[in-house]
Amino acid sequence: MSFEQVVRIPLERVGAVIGKDGESKRQLESELGVKLTVDSKEGVVSVKSESADLDPFTATRVIEAIGRGFSPQRARRLLEEGTVLEVIDLRDYAGRSANSLERIRGRIIGLKGKSRRVIEELTHCYVSVYGRTVAVLGDASEAQLATEAVRSLASGSQHKTVYNSLQRARTKRKMEKMFLWEGSSPETMAGRPESSEN
Repeated sequence: MSFEQVVRIPLERVGAVIGKDGESKRQLESELGVKLTVDSKEGVVSVKSESADLDPFTATRVIEAIGRGFSPQRARRLLEEGTVLEVIDLRDYAGRSANSLERIRGRIIGLKGKSRRVIEELTHCYVSVYGRTVAVLGDASEAQLATEAVRSLASGSQHKTVYNSLQRARTKRKMEKMFLWEGSSPETMAGRPESSEN
């Protein structure tokens, strides 16, 4: 079954799709199992597939991710099962004010990139602040946490509050995984008597 979809990306991101001497484009075509046609004047990428081996929508999401500021290497993470791309439009928070947009972008990036780095470390997601959007790429449940953190910062929440919330969520996830691994629930662990040696 053939498939074709057009993805519009910012003109300045066309080079990232093509790569030096077309190397990135060739790698993407090989890994995604598609044919890419790039219109560098319009910022339009046509994704064509003749095979049903790979979900063609994954290929378009990879191109969208590159368009949102991710490197092709990071965008390829979408080939992993359970990985999602979330895009937040900062105009929903800044309105039409260019100054507000810049201020919100600055809050999400943080001083010397600290805020973005903390979100990435605590959620194991990639975060790209590009133009009027913030894109989050990662495991679906972790991406939800990162997206909520970005939205909170965009809404004016304090950095410390957002970091603490992410830290609590990370600790909770670790506990859930540990209990799952041990085959017990937190409730049964809490009610279990301590073992004593005779």
